[in-house]
Amino acid sequence: MKAVFNHIKGDKVIWIIVLLLSVVSILAVYSSVITLAYRSRSGDATYFLIKHIVILLFGFFLIYITHNVKYTYYSRIFQVALILSVPLLLFTMLKGVNEGSASRWLQIPGLGLTFQTSDFAKLALIVYVARTLTLMQDEMHDLKKGLINITLPILLICGLIFPSNISTAGLLFINCLFILFIGRASTKLIFSTMGIALAGAMFFILIVFAFPHINNRIATARSRIEGYIKGDKSSNYQADQAMVAIATGGTFGKGPGNSVQKNILPQASSDFIYAILVEEYGFVMAIVMVFFYLALLYRGVRIAARNPKTFGSLLAIGLTLSLVMQAMVNMCVAIHLLPVTGQPLPLVSMGGTSIWFSSIAIGIILSVSKETDSETEKQLTNIVATT
Repeated sequence: MKAVFNHIKGDKVIWIIVLLLSVVSILAVYSSVITLAYRSRSGDATYFLIKHIVILLFGFFLIYITHNVKYTYYSRIFQVALILSVPLLLFTMLKGVNEGSASRWLQIPGLGLTFQTSDFAKLALIVYVARTLTLMQDEMHDLKKGLINITLPILLICGLIFPSNISTAGLLFINCLFILFIGRASTKLIFSTMGIALAGAMFFILIVFAFPHINNRIATARSRIEGYIKGDKSSNYQADQAMVAIATGGTFGKGPGNSVQKNILPQASSDFIYAILVEEYGFVMAIVMVFFYLALLYRGVRIAARNPKTFGSLLAIGLTLSLVMQAMVNMCVAIHLLPVTGQPLPLVSMGGTSIWFSSIAIGIILSVSKETDSETEKQLTNIVATT
C-alpha cells in the first residue's frame, strides 16, 4: 500500500474517497442493473458489471494522468475547450441522440458509448471563469469588461445547455456565481449576470409556451415542479418509488442484492442509485454517502485555502463545488426534497463518460493539491535554510 501511495501525489484523502465511492458504485450498479440486463442482455448483469469496472478503471487512469499535469497548463487547454464546446452543444441540439424528449448526447463512433456535451462544456466553463477572474483581479471595478469577458461566456454556455438540460444549466450557473463571489467580482457584475440570465430564461420560456413544438423540456420541467408542489402521484412516480426504497431500508438495509425497488424504478442504476443503496444498506449507508461528499468538499476548500495563487484556489473550489452540488441534488431528489432533475450521483451512478469527466475534475483538483504541497515544502525548506 505504501508503494502505491508513493506513485500518486496530491491529497491522499481525496484518493481514498474516490476509491471508496468506486467500490460502492460497483456494488450498487451490479445490484440495480438487473432490469436493464433482462431488457437488453437476456438477464446477463455480468456484462454491465464488467463494462462499469472498465469505465471506472479508465476513470482512475484519467485521474492519474490529469493530476500529473501542472494545473496552470489547464488554463490554456480549457480556453480552447470552451471554444470547441459551443459548436458541440449546437450540434448536439440539432443532431444529438434523443432520449426522453431531449437531445443531450453525442455518439462516440466505434465504442458504443454516448457522452453529454454539457459535461465537457461544464468543465471548460469552470476553468475559464477561474482563469478570467485571475487575470482580471486588477480590473474588477470595470463592469463592461466583466460583462464581456465573464458574463457573456457564462450566459452563452448555460444558454446552450438550458433547452435540453435545465437542471445542469441551472447548477452550472449557480456554480459560476459562487466562483464570481469567491473571486471577489463586484456586486454589480454578479447581480447584472443574474438579471440578464433571468430575463433570458423568462424570454425563452415565454417563446416555448407560445410555440410548444419548439421545445418540450420546459413543459416536462413545469409538470415535474407542479407535481412536486401538489404531491401528484402520477407525476411523482419515480420519486415515490425511491421513497419506498429508502423507507423500507431501515437502519442496516435488506442486504446486498436484495432491493425490491430496483425492479420498479426506471433509472435505478443511474439517477436513483442512492435510493437503491439506502434500501440495501440502510440508513447507515445514507449517512456514509453524505459524509463522503462533505469530506470531499472540506478537502477541496482546504486545498483552495492553502494554495497561494488565485487561479489554483478558484479552480479547486469551483470543481469541488460542481461535484458536491450535483451529488447533493441527486440525493435530495431521491429523498423527495427536490423535484426529479435527472442528475447522476458523481463517481457512483452508471453513466460511462460522466464518470470520466468527474474523474478529470478530480485529477485537476489533485493537481492543484500537489502543487500546493510542493510550494509548502519549498517554503519550509527556505525557512529552515535561513534559521
